[in-house]
Amino acid sequence: MKFNEDSRVKIPTILHLVRLGYQYLSLSNQQWDETTNIFTSIFKTNLLRLNPVLSSDDADRIYDEVSLSLQNEDLGKAFYEKLVDQSSVRLIDFENFENNTFNVVTELTYKKDDEEFRPDVILLINGMPLVFIEVKKPNNQDGVLAEHKRIQTRFQNKKFRHFVNLTQLMVFSNNMEYDNSSPLPIEGAFYATPSYSKPNFNYFREEDHFNFDAILSSIDDAEENFVLQDNNLLSIKNSPEFLTNKHHNTPTNRISTSLFQKQRLAFMLRFGIAYVKGSSGLQKHIMRYPQLFATKAIETKLEEGIKKGIIWHTQGSGKTALAYYNVKYLTIYFQRKGVVPKFYFIVDRLDLLTQASKEFLSRGLVVHKINSREEFSRDIKATSVIHNSSGKPEITVVNIQKFKDDPDVVRNADYNLSIQRVYFLDEVHRSYNPKGSFLANLNESDVNAIKIGLTGTPLLGDDFNSRALFGGYIHKYYYNSSIADGYTLRLIREEIETNYQLKLKEALDSIDILKGNGDKKQVYAHPKFVEPMLDYVIQDFERARIAFNDNSIGGMVVCDSSEQAKMMYEIFQDKYTESTVSDDILLAAEPGESYGGKKKNESKVKTVAVILHDIGTKDDRKNQVDEFKDGKIDLLFVYNMLLTGFDAPRLKKLYVGRVIKAHNLLQTLTRVNRTYKEFKYGYVVDFADIQREFDKTNQDYFRELQAELGDEMEHYSNLFKTPEEIKQEIQEIKDVLFHFDTLNAEIFSQQISQIQDRSEMLKITRVLNNAKSLYNLIRLSGNYDLLEKLDFYKLTVLSREANNHLALINTKEALETNIDNTNLLNIALEDVIFAFVKVKEEEMVLADQLKNTLQKTREMLGGNFDPADPVFISLREELERLFKKKNLNEVTKEEMEANIKALEAIYTQAKELERKNQLLRAKYEHDEKYARLHKRLMEKDPLTDSESKLFEALQGLKAAVDQQILQNANILENESYVERMIIKYVVEQFKAKNDIPLDAANAKRVNAMIVKEYMNEFYGRIAS
Repeated sequence: MKFNEDSRVKIPTILHLVRLGYQYLSLSNQQWDETTNIFTSIFKTNLLRLNPVLSSDDADRIYDEVSLSLQNEDLGKAFYEKLVDQSSVRLIDFENFENNTFNVVTELTYKKDDEEFRPDVILLINGMPLVFIEVKKPNNQDGVLAEHKRIQTRFQNKKFRHFVNLTQLMVFSNNMEYDNSSPLPIEGAFYATPSYSKPNFNYFREEDHFNFDAILSSIDDAEENFVLQDNNLLSIKNSPEFLTNKHHNTPTNRISTSLFQKQRLAFMLRFGIAYVKGSSGLQKHIMRYPQLFATKAIETKLEEGIKKGIIWHTQGSGKTALAYYNVKYLTIYFQRKGVVPKFYFIVDRLDLLTQASKEFLSRGLVVHKINSREEFSRDIKATSVIHNSSGKPEITVVNIQKFKDDPDVVRNADYNLSIQRVYFLDEVHRSYNPKGSFLANLNESDVNAIKIGLTGTPLLGDDFNSRALFGGYIHKYYYNSSIADGYTLRLIREEIETNYQLKLKEALDSIDILKGNGDKKQVYAHPKFVEPMLDYVIQDFERARIAFNDNSIGGMVVCDSSEQAKMMYEIFQDKYTESTVSDDILLAAEPGESYGGKKKNESKVKTVAVILHDIGTKDDRKNQVDEFKDGKIDLLFVYNMLLTGFDAPRLKKLYVGRVIKAHNLLQTLTRVNRTYKEFKYGYVVDFADIQREFDKTNQDYFRELQAELGDEMEHYSNLFKTPEEIKQEIQEIKDVLFHFDTLNAEIFSQQISQIQDRSEMLKITRVLNNAKSLYNLIRLSGNYDLLEKLDFYKLTVLSREANNHLALINTKEALETNIDNTNLLNIALEDVIFAFVKVKEEEMVLADQLKNTLQKTREMLGGNFDPADPVFISLREELERLFKKKNLNEVTKEEMEANIKALEAIYTQAKELERKNQLLRAKYEHDEKYARLHKRLMEKDPLTDSESKLFEALQGLKAAVDQQILQNANILENESYVERMIIKYVVEQFKAKNDIPLDAANAKRVNAMIVKEYMNEFYGRIAS
């Protein structure tokens, strides 16, 4: 049986989509516009059906407008606005989504000039290819990471702008369960929306319980046979593997159910996409699954008549974005009920008002800011809903202080029942004292208002309890889930070194003010205490940059007082503005290696800022925060500011200089939990011994979750990675490597060379790769005694050997089991390293050109379905010869130019070979078996000079054999029977019907070749 990604994942996924209500289309009898891949006949038919007032000429004009909008450099924003518009011309009927036409196709070519790619599965709505799915077989090399890189390269290519702008949703799957221990999306099924740079892959964890009998229709034999026959895979029909992969619970089928059942897809397309203007340009975002289920949970509560509650989503999970999506969704929700909603976003600080306004503006909302109590009084009593004249969605952002006692503001009794106020209350763990006036006045402003509290750290105390104030939890998404989904990071708590503790004690003993029982705040702000603390911060931060090999990370010091923060800034200005990095902190990037030629002052802390409410103006502070986010400031000294609501992904080192209580502590710690580059952790340096307070706070939240989740609590763990976990990982390394010689790398290499089992080798490489991460982690955490547990220098060498052997096993497996040969070139050349050093700018341009040319050449050859073709063999050997030397860091400019020229020649020939192959493949209804047979029978001792005669014979043979398999796919289990069956048809088609001379020897030869092709396909062997 054919056992590859097509048979195991692609075809079962297509059949699952058919059961979800998509009609399968064969490309062999369809037409489409190759510049957009829109199926114009289907598109125009539906356009006229959904818009009866339009004429045929109108349909042509609108199609031209749509096509023109896809040429924009706007990530498809203009097209998307046309797509969701329900007020004028409707491309899709979102009000009655079943009223659209839904199709699924496979291998539709996305082509521009001489470059192309073919997604595995494409979903059409009214003829528009809005969704595609890329699949890989389980346990494939690199998981979905290779696909991640590939789609990034394709979508950066301006030739594919039409297709990027048209595509709304993408899924990438290798049909495996998620590996929650991996910081990267390697295994599983992920979804994304297009990007001109690097798309973000999102996990999807379904929270609804489906009645599959209700949502999945049955599929009859005729439909299934049509799909299998169209993809030349009739041989898999009755195999147990195929029956297993058709089940609705496979990872790819699960995410297809979650995203592509019709009402869910309608929701995601209409409400789950946001265009966001940022400093780096326009981005396209898609709703994360916790935001989706929170929105659905809000709707459920409203349907139950409940008008208040809390969304408990951990910091960094996108609560402002959640409010934006709900403005879109609830606007339509209430309009269907004849009610017009009016949205408010309530904050408790002016800086958060500015930040929230900026976030909403970047997403395209019209933002109305309340600047005075008088203005708020007018707003709350106004009967109009929208302030702007454009009719765009709008939100009013207001500081809760505007709800201060004032008879003109509160006690609003003039309610308009056709208006529904919706209050999103940001961070409902602060400033909402039930004994104060703000909260009472908020309630009195409109007792009919909907109040949705947003928090990552609800108040759990007896005095001020978020649930008591704002109602029960509408939806929960705790930090463990966020970490598993890759939206936030775990934290490493680093204790300060013993020698520094002694220095601090000496400093305290020498401060005269202590002898007079001076104020603790003054003591900790004294220069004798602050200077050694600052020294430690600077040196530790510089060490971290070197250890991570990343000078872009930033740090923040949470000081004991504003006075201490000011003193730190003063001492830095006096002491560090002209200093250089000391020799003793220039650590190796990884054990056993020098730090890549870094200059001594390359990681030097050059710029710092102090952010306090009484220093500078509000604009000054805003500019400094923006500069920090942009990487222009290395360190921030703060006291109370920026501990909540501050989002800077590059902030990876947090120095905590005082004990922070309860929910404020968790808020502060999670300033360093944002994802950034390839970082696995955020790092917290603990000057104040916060561990006890953290444990207490964490336990309070665990108890709260226990009450909500019951037995599910076992899935939650600490935010911090503990020293005990590190010790366990060290022990695991010892156990896995116990039987191997880890002292002699040569003997170790010989020992692992005997291993041919991929799973065993994966276990070895995993622990060795983890050892390299542990080395830096242990140094940064200050637990130096753990470094004595293993020889980390030697393990780095062993790691390289193990990874090399694993790559060899992967290559062998591909050669033995991958019938379509698609990835062989990628495997053979994947490790080509482009690390040009000491080159001029013109050479770097050449290096990029060389990489791009190599990639397109590899992809062109990699798609070849006939590895036995003499032309293909020649081209592949030439490509491998060019890059037999894998490390290209010494390649000269002249060699690069010569290689580019040689590559272009290979590419041109490969492109011509592919053109001819695809023409021949199309003749045989895209059946690669018969295209290969045709070529072999014409290459050496051809049976006939007439290709058309050969085609007619093979075409008749194919029809006869496929009919037999269609009636009984199990016949392929009996090879001798297949031989006897096919020889009869060979004689009939070649000799009797098409007048091709065929003696006994040639008949036997043709029969053997045909049988071999069928048996290769059935057993999943390499075509040769």
